[in-house]
Amino acid sequence: MTLTSRQRRNWRIIIGLSLGSAVLSAVFGYIVGPDTPLHSMIVGVANSLAIATPILLFEVIWQHRWPFRRLRRLPLLAYFGVRVLFYVVVILGGLSVVRFLFHDLEHLFDDVFLISLAFAVAMSVLANLVFEMGLLLGFGTLRNLLTGRYVQPKREQKAFLLIDMQDSTGIAERLGPVVFHALLNEFFRNVSDAALECGAEIHKYVGDEAILTWPDSKLGSGDCLACAFLARDYIAADSQRYQRRFGIVPQFRAALHCGEIVAGEIGDVRREIAYVGETLNVAARLLDAAKSLGHAVLVSEDLLARVALPAGLKAVSLPTLTVRGRAAPLGVSALQAAPA
Repeated sequence: MTLTSRQRRNWRIIIGLSLGSAVLSAVFGYIVGPDTPLHSMIVGVANSLAIATPILLFEVIWQHRWPFRRLRRLPLLAYFGVRVLFYVVVILGGLSVVRFLFHDLEHLFDDVFLISLAFAVAMSVLANLVFEMGLLLGFGTLRNLLTGRYVQPKREQKAFLLIDMQDSTGIAERLGPVVFHALLNEFFRNVSDAALECGAEIHKYVGDEAILTWPDSKLGSGDCLACAFLARDYIAADSQRYQRRFGIVPQFRAALHCGEIVAGEIGDVRREIAYVGETLNVAARLLDAAKSLGHAVLVSEDLLARVALPAGLKAVSLPTLTVRGRAAPLGVSALQAAPA
């Protein structure tokens, strides 16, 4: 069975966090275990497998599937209560099974069990915090913030893809804000699937717009040019679900450009990694031009000159654009699916 990039990403997260949890649990077992060091470390790893693995499977995979997705529609306190109950059952059940397998029944619930219980709860809370922060900020952004990569601003070469839902204002008026929010969630999920397949980082969502980016080192394959069309394919594959839930299938326009930006941490009360420079401004101008020129996907000649055009796509040259703040006119092409 061939795994999608999203599935491979999920399994990398599960395996990575499981290994990290196993190492910490082995160290914990070595420190507090009453038996030989090797036996105590084995018990620690067994506890990690019995507790961390099902919790990670739930957080990364199961809760996004039916019927678990319905739980997320519960009021926050009710959803939190269900999660706490699940965690309690997994932690107590996992510890009890491991203690039963590795110790005699008379010492099933001794002081070491209580210490292990406290450690398991602390590890679960920490893993949940890291995981939720990763989902909120993006795991790449979280890693860069923790390592301090952008404490000092850095010049970098990047390509950007801006994807903007068409007629979002009219759709929001027809659906209402709550249903429109659900539509945006599904729309961005399809965009995210395409981003994962094409090796893009999702920089941020701004209203109904997604900003995707690639470092200069990943431009050679031309995946950045194919990404918007892959997102369109994912949306088309889910068209029946969109029609059933929302009565429409969303469409979008997109723009691609590359160049130098300055990346750095910004903000005081709330910090994030921001990209600043002409490149993003030009990409935004291209997106405006896509709307006015009636093309679904525009790409700058600057980017076309640096990447290979993927099979199945063609670039149609358009008149140059004058961009405010840029001395030279910008060469532009429309990206289209090539006839089969």
